[in-house]
Amino acid sequence: MKKSLFSLNTCLIACLLVTAPLVAAESQAPAELQADWDKRMTQALELRRDGSQRQAEAEKLFEQSQSDCYKKFLVNSCLGDARKVYTKSHNEARLLENEGKAIERQIKKEQLSDSDLRRAAQAPQREADLQVREAETSALRKESAEEQAAQEADKARKAAEGSKRKAADAERLAKKQAAHEAKVTAHKEKAARRAAEDAAK
Repeated sequence: MKKSLFSLNTCLIACLLVTAPLVAAESQAPAELQADWDKRMTQALELRRDGSQRQAEAEKLFEQSQSDCYKKFLVNSCLGDARKVYTKSHNEARLLENEGKAIERQIKKEQLSDSDLRRAAQAPQREADLQVREAETSALRKESAEEQAAQEADKARKAAEGSKRKAADAERLAKKQAAHEAKVTAHKEKAARRAAEDAAK
């Protein structure tokens, strides 16, 4: 039983080792496509970082301009101009950041599409591999069940043989005891006859 379970486990591990490269190949995009995605992702991250940095600079500059405006004579006019400059800079920075996000979304969309295409292309092979694994597993289970049935039949045969042996031993012992008792009885009868003969003399 332990041997059959060991062989079943060994075969299942071997099946997994055979299919692991297929799964790995499925999850990886071609090198040139991956390189293009990496390059564009780097560009997207730079655009987002640059946009965030420009927004922070625009806010800092706006705060500085506001405090400078309070020192001037036409405060409201100065604040309005500072607001216009801030809005323009902030919008330009947001455009950069949004462009970076759009590139990231596009890359993720392409990666998902590529993954779906590869998965669809490899579906027949995966299905064939699955059927092979299922057939192998079914054969191993059948073999294991047959081995177990054979072992149980062997145990039952040995138990029957043991019972037969015990019955034969018990019968032999009973015969020996009967023979012994008959011998003892014969000796007693002989001794009694001798005693009777001796008494008669």
